[in-house]
Amino acid sequence: MILADAIGAWAGTNGFRMLPADPFAESPATMTVATAAGGHLTTVSYSWAHPDDGPQDGLLVLGVGEQPGSLVAWWGDSWHQQPGPMTLTGDAGPGATVTLAAQYAGGWGWRVTLDGTDPATLRLRMENVVPADQAGPAAPSGPYPVMVTDVRRA
Repeated sequence: MILADAIGAWAGTNGFRMLPADPFAESPATMTVATAAGGHLTTVSYSWAHPDDGPQDGLLVLGVGEQPGSLVAWWGDSWHQQPGPMTLTGDAGPGATVTLAAQYAGGWGWRVTLDGTDPATLRLRMENVVPADQAGPAAPSGPYPVMVTDVRRA
């Protein structure tokens, strides 16, 4: 079972920014990790607030991939990824860690990491990956965190 030790309700804070030089805007955040489909899927639903656009929410659905240790996920977010979900692939790392990635918009990348290695906390980190051919002073090439959500058991 994916993220078995993280099942339950969580609450904490979310930091959001658009560009690497922007400061993080903090807001309250919640997260619920649950199983579905007889334990074959794990859902991670979360809420946060955009500094200008208000309350937002998202959902990750995680499942085992075709290769041993691999994962597949579907992700939707009311602000970042809508109207259709993004498909990501990745793997489950040691402990309660999940790393996922996808590409979009001509070489841009998106990375999602869930880190539950500390049983008292859960971190959801989302990174935008700027392609080298589209980098500039405001967004150098490579990954930078867009959202960092840190929650504790509610």
